[in-house]
Order: sequence, then structure tokens, then C-alpha cells
Amino acid sequence: MPKIFAFVLICLCSAQLGFSQGSKQASKRPNIIFIMSDDHAYQAISAYDDRLIETPNIDRIADMGILFTQASVTNSICAPSRATILTGKHSHLNGKVDNHFAFDTTNVTFPQLLQDAGYQTAMFGKLHFGNNPKGFDEFKILPGQGSYYNPEFITKKEGNIKVEGYVTDIVTDMTLDWLEKDREEEKPFMLMYLHKSPHRPWLMAERHMEEYTNKTFPEPKTLFDDYAERPAAAEAEMNILEHMSWAGDNKLFPETMDELGLSEIGPDKGRFKNELARFTPSQRETFLKYYTKVNEDFKKRYPSMSEEDIMKWKYQRYMQDYLGTIKAVDENVGRLLDYLEANDLMENTIIVYTSDQGFYLGEHGWYDKRFVYDESFKTPLLMAWPGRTQGGATSDALVQNLDFAQTFLDAAGVKAPKDMQGESMVPLLTGNEKKWTREEVYYHYYEYPAEHMVQRHYAIITQEYKLVHFYFPEGRWELIDRKKDPLELHNYYDDPAYAQIRKELHAQLDKLRKKYKDSAEISQGYIDRLIEDAENGKVYGASKAKVDAVIQRSRENKQ
Repeated sequence: MPKIFAFVLICLCSAQLGFSQGSKQASKRPNIIFIMSDDHAYQAISAYDDRLIETPNIDRIADMGILFTQASVTNSICAPSRATILTGKHSHLNGKVDNHFAFDTTNVTFPQLLQDAGYQTAMFGKLHFGNNPKGFDEFKILPGQGSYYNPEFITKKEGNIKVEGYVTDIVTDMTLDWLEKDREEEKPFMLMYLHKSPHRPWLMAERHMEEYTNKTFPEPKTLFDDYAERPAAAEAEMNILEHMSWAGDNKLFPETMDELGLSEIGPDKGRFKNELARFTPSQRETFLKYYTKVNEDFKKRYPSMSEEDIMKWKYQRYMQDYLGTIKAVDENVGRLLDYLEANDLMENTIIVYTSDQGFYLGEHGWYDKRFVYDESFKTPLLMAWPGRTQGGATSDALVQNLDFAQTFLDAAGVKAPKDMQGESMVPLLTGNEKKWTREEVYYHYYEYPAEHMVQRHYAIITQEYKLVHFYFPEGRWELIDRKKDPLELHNYYDDPAYAQIRKELHAQLDKLRKKYKDSAEISQGYIDRLIEDAENGKVYGASKAKVDAVIQRSRENKQ
């Protein structure tokens, strides 16, 4: 008996020792906090540019870590960007090429892999597609685009709920509540904290309405771009003057529009009325208090306004509301960072702030995204890993949203699937920049014909150049000199001085398409699928007249 007792005691001790060592080892794996906003332009983060807004809390992440100046996306549109982040694969391989078609849920995502490896996982905020994200122990997500005021949520444990308040505050409350009450201290965690702001229709929090409806902002140099050398840019329907709606976007009241004889632009009055209907009586009173002043001022000025004046007015209204929503994001990021500091969770936690893509803030006269031009192709990226990253660093490495999955898996010591196409950014985070060798990135946009009418195009981007192929419905090439022409107003493709550069870029692009397994055949398959739905009236923003015209142009291009 004594020998048996001793044997059992040894086994128990060994098991306990193994558990302790395992827990200690697990605790060394970093926590991961992934903060992402929707349509947050890098120009609207003061760590990049302080001319429009101060974002001291988001900037804190750069102060602790690295500001990436050349971070970009593979496809500048909301749901496809999120699918690329989750899968670590380009759109043509994960299947989520646009906002129209559903996400293929057979894709393996990095949260699943982290969960399988012992991470506690949670998601709060805007996913944008799917009602049951895989790989999460807890989630509370907005249905579709979600709402700014008194939003509904799809939850894992409570069913569908509605919460009174402002969405940015609510998502933060949920996040902090999970950290405080549900986080398992013995496990590393991966937390996705995802904001709806600053997505259209740009409704700021009540507390910011007085300040931001009275602000004035500097205009971009290209506000009145004429698209002279870029036919695809000329076709796009996202010009602030022509396509930004009076009520739905700029918050003119429908009765103001009627009084001034202004015609609706898109889902104009309807969008405004739907959003206003969500307010509580108190919220509505605050909104009307400040936006009545906006309307009264416009009514006085409108009779003498030229088109240029109206463009300038619409730009200011756009910036007031857009940047007002970001003010709340920055405040709430500060709440999260303060919590982490107060609870000793900064050390060994990877903190990321990014957006699902960039956004046009009047550059080229535009709002929205989609093009490979810098304001939408580039995305803000600030990353900190306290204890591992050197605070206040800047990197111009060509990183993409394609790289997040492999970065997080690498940091966690989890082997990435072979079909993931990104590269781990851990060397950049830990001072081993020489191990980062990427010299070009690949971009491909698909959603056409559809809302905003941005033609399908793919591109290779280096530090110095972009070679872009607008391939449907016509076939056009653009060569952009990023150093010589940073505003991207000129096309040097047919310039004899660029003949050798053009040749080299074509060869590089061919290799890149093979590397990422993209092809004309795959692209044609996606064209055929969308055209079929567009012809049947199932694609938002694509009227029958537009679709018929695109089909005719495509046929003429093939002749």
C-alpha cells in the first residue's frame, strides 16, 4: 500500500506540475485585441495627419508601438475586407468578392484556430456578414450595417436584443463588461472590438452635435478633380456634389428640400426618416436643436449659391458629421486603453487599431472607397505589443489586411494553414525588419455594376508605382507614379519615358497573379454571377438601364 500511495502521489504531483507549467506557458502567449472601425480614413487620425481632427487615444497605440504608413487592403469594400482579415486569403479564393454574395462559411478563420489552441475568444460590434461567426465563445454583433441609435444586436447567448443609446458607447460597454466579468484569467484571449462608425449615414453622438455642426475644415487639393486622364474615375458615382444626398447624408430636412425645390438623390428622404424614427423623444429633441440651425442657415444661403458653393457646403456638412462620429470612437478607444492599464493587461497584449479600408474625405471630389487610389487603398494601421515593440516607431513596409491572420497565429505559436496567403508581421513588431522582404502587393476590386459604379480592376502596387488594369467593361491601363504624382491625377501608361518601367511592372504583375492564384477565368466567373443577378434587379444600385449599358459596352469592347 505505501508503494501504491507513493506512486499515486508522484503521479498527482507530476500532473499538477504539468498543469502549472502548461498554465505558465499559456500565459506567455499574447492576448490579442483587434480594434476596427468601418470606413475610417487614415487622414482622420491625428497620428497620420492632424489637420482634420485630433484623436489622442487612438494615437496612444502608435505611441506604444508602430504606425504603418503604407498599410493597405486587398479589396476596398467592407465585407470582402473583413473576410480577408478572418481567412488570410484574397477575395477570389475566400469567395467573398463583394457585398452582394454571401460569405462561404466553410472557410477556416483565424479565430477558430486560436480557439482550438486554447484562446478565449469574443467579438462585439459590426461584423457585417453572417449571424453566427465561427470560433467565438461569445459575440454580440450588429445585424448587417447596424444602427447608430438604439441598435439591435444578434447575440450568442441572449438571442436578439435592442439596447438604448449610442452604438459606439454600447459596443464599448459590452467589451468592457466581458473583460471585467467573463474573461478567464488562466487563458490568453482574442477580442475583436468592431465599430460601426464612421460608416454612412454619419450620425454623431448627441454630446458632439453642438461642437461639430459649428466646425469648419480645410478642403483637399483635389476637391474639384475633373478626372481628365482617368475615364474609370469619371464614371464613378460618389461625387460629393452630384451623388451625396441632401437629407440622408447632409441632414437637410425633407421639408427644407421641398421648400427649396431640391430633388432627391438616391434613397434620400427615406434614409433620413428611417434614422430619425429610431430616436427616443429626448434624442430627437437634441438632434432637431442643432440641425434646425444647419437647415435655417442653408435656406438663407441657397438662393445665391453657385454649384461650387454647394460643393463646398456639402463637403463641410460631410466632414462635420463624419468626423463627429470619429470623436466618439476615439473617446471609447480611450476607455478601453484606460481599462487595460488599470487592470495590468497592457503587458503581453497585442493591440491593433485599423479600419476595414480607407475612405475619401473629399479627395477627387469623392466620398466612399473602392478604388486602388491611395485614400481608399491605404488603411490606417497602428499596432502595439508592449514589451516587444519600440514605442513611437514608424514603418513604411507594404503590409496588408491579408497579413493579420498569420500575424496573430504566429504570435500565438499556432501553425497557419498552407492556403493562407499573407505574411506574419511579427518580425516588424519585434525589431526584425530585415526578415520582411515583400516588395509589392496585389489589389482586386469586383463590385460592378452596382452602387457607386466603380469599374472592376486589379493592380500591382510597389513603393514607387501602381499598374492598374480596369478590365470590365472596357480594358484600360493606368500607370501611377507614386513619388512624382502623389495626388494621383495623371496616367503615365502611354508616356514613352515610362516604357521600361511599364514593361517591368507588367512582368511583376503576371507573376503576382500566379502567386496568388488569380486569373482572367476566375474574374469572368464572378462577372457572370453578378451580371445575372443585376439583370434580375437583385443588385443594389444597378438599374436595368445601367446594367444594359454595361453589357453593351462589354460586347463592343470584345469586338
